[in-house]
Amino acid sequence: MTAHADPVLAAEAITSAGTGQLVLAAVLGIAVVILLIAWAKWHPFLALVLGAAALGIVAGAAPVDTVHSFTTGVGSTAGNVGLLIALGSMIGALLAESGGADGIVATIVRKFSGTALPWAMAGVAALIGLPLFFEVGVVLLVPIVLLVAQRTDVPLLKIGIPALAGLSVLHGLVPPHPGPLVAIANLNADLGLTLAFGLICAVPTVLVAGPIFGNFIAKRVPVAVPATAVLAGAGRAAERPAAGPAGGQDFVDRDDLANAGTEEPDKLVDSDLPASRRNPGFWPAVLTVLLPIVLMLLRAIAELALDEGTGLRKTFEVLGEPVVALLFGVLLAMWTLGKRAGFDRAQTSAVIGGSLPPIAGILLIVAAGGGFKQVLVDAGVGNVVADAAKDANISALLLGFLVAVGIRIATGSATVATITAAGIVAPLAGTLDKPEVSLLALAIGCGSLFFSHVNDAGFWLVKEYFGMTVGQTIKTWSVMETVISVVGFACVLILDIFV
Repeated sequence: MTAHADPVLAAEAITSAGTGQLVLAAVLGIAVVILLIAWAKWHPFLALVLGAAALGIVAGAAPVDTVHSFTTGVGSTAGNVGLLIALGSMIGALLAESGGADGIVATIVRKFSGTALPWAMAGVAALIGLPLFFEVGVVLLVPIVLLVAQRTDVPLLKIGIPALAGLSVLHGLVPPHPGPLVAIANLNADLGLTLAFGLICAVPTVLVAGPIFGNFIAKRVPVAVPATAVLAGAGRAAERPAAGPAGGQDFVDRDDLANAGTEEPDKLVDSDLPASRRNPGFWPAVLTVLLPIVLMLLRAIAELALDEGTGLRKTFEVLGEPVVALLFGVLLAMWTLGKRAGFDRAQTSAVIGGSLPPIAGILLIVAAGGGFKQVLVDAGVGNVVADAAKDANISALLLGFLVAVGIRIATGSATVATITAAGIVAPLAGTLDKPEVSLLALAIGCGSLFFSHVNDAGFWLVKEYFGMTVGQTIKTWSVMETVISVVGFACVLILDIFV
């Protein structure tokens, strides 16, 4: 997933169709996905399956070749990305259920006040957003934001926007979240470099889209603290949002949104958890969250600084392998978060097991997206786009960003936008050096966050939690997502100058 070649991308073409037919096939295939998701309201998994079938048929590929290409892509993507999503979900569940996330938030809020509070909220959102899906982060953080706004004279959006920005940026740009992982797998990018570049871009993006934009918009869109703020104690009730993919805020049942966070807490793994929990502590929770990230970064540094074949480099390469790093994170979390919170072995196992059913939907969507991408690649569509981009002298980074923007606006799904854009520009990745391939993955991630609006379930989640009108949500949340997308892409282009 990092340095090895991707055998799937090297598969033989399944059709001999000309350029015009391939372009038509790509357009119709993507149109089928968009229409089925946005108009027919079909589940994205089925939409991607039928979109891949339409693409293969129009491209003139034999049905058996289309099926084989699709299933090969599904298997490759599930193998590369599925394990990482599952392990990350386990860490996130232990962080949420143990009270570790609550402890991090409470410590930060207690130590900061006044003008420093929005900056602190952005930082804590980014920190706990590392292992958590967007919707889980919202359920954990927004009740705290509402209570803080209720008890202080700080405007709600002044601290709410930084919290949302911290969550969204991490989910769109920083692995091990599904969005970045899908782009990395599809482009065969180096995960360590992508992680490092993603963190570099995340810092200024969070600052601009969070505290700076939050301070600006809070003066222009006054939003009162909704009465549901008193329900903040239910912040750990994260079972429903856990299904949403990174950065995309996708596929949450809109009928559930008005009630999100209002359930009794601790239902993620039933009522067998201890009624009285010990706080696992601020630093144990922080270090547990950071361990996988540090291991992966150390691997990237070792590959750059140490000679190949040395024992130390081999050690870091193994420890920094994403599956190994996240597995160590889970094992550490079982002790620092599970045991220290008072869970026995059965209860810790219940939390871990309870984290898996909610991610089944996103795993299927990601896998089907990998199949759709592979049909695009095997049909030769990517080569057509690559040749056109070369002839038109269009930057691969700009092309990936714009394709992702278009699919994101049309479907409301960051995951579908990431998968489709990565599949289209995948052949261009072969012409780029390793750092530029990582930047291409981030450019696609930035485009996938552009202008969340009414076809995105995350839009409704934020609207209901903050008690805003549709117009207010567009002026605040939608614009914030666009700021994240544009500022993040600008950072990618600046990095491209120096690498």
